[in-house]
Amino acid sequence: MFEGLLQPMHLIIVLAIVLLLFGPKKLPELSKGLGQAIRGFKQALHEESDSGEKKSVEKEKEKE
Repeated sequence: MFEGLLQPMHLIIVLAIVLLLFGPKKLPELSKGLGQAIRGFKQALHEESDSGEKKSVEKEKEKE
């Protein structure tokens, strides 16, 4: 169903449409916002996994 979705010609067409919709002045702002959102998401996942490990260690200590 999604075969060949990321072919170079498809990506060029998508980028051209995005450029037409948002204009060249907004693209850096959009990419910066997207990068910050991805970094925040990764950081939240990392913090969640760290807190999960701490909780499991605390539960093991309580059992002893």
